[in-house]
Amino acid sequence: MNILLWVLQAALAFLYLSGGAYKVFKFDQLATHMRALPRGGWRVLGVVEMIGGVLLVVPATALPAAVVLAVETLVIAALYARYSLKLAATNPLVWAVVMGVLAAFVAYGRYAIKPLV
Repeated sequence: MNILLWVLQAALAFLYLSGGAYKVFKFDQLATHMRALPRGGWRVLGVVEMIGGVLLVVPATALPAAVVLAVETLVIAALYARYSLKLAATNPLVWAVVMGVLAAFVAYGRYAIKPLV
C-alpha cells in the first residue's frame, strides 16, 4: 500500500505542478474557459497547487499537502460544476473530481493506513 501511495503522490505532484503553472503563467487561455474567478484568484490557486505539488513528495508534509490539495480541488470542481456539467474528457470538471478524489485517497492513506515496516 505504501508503494501505491508513493506512486500516486508522484503522479499527483506532477499534475498539480503543471496545473498550477498553467493557472499562474497561462491565465489568458484559462480566462476564456472560466470567468468565475478574477485573475488574482486563479493565480493564488495556481501557487497553492505548485507548492502543494512539491510538498506531496516530501514525506513529512505529504499528509497536510494532500488534505489541502484535495479540499482545494474539490472546491474548484464544485465551481466548474456550476458552469458546466458536460461529462467529457476535455471538461476541467472531470479532471478536478478525479484529482480531488485521488488527493483525498492519499491523505486518507497517509493518515489512517499504517505502512508495514
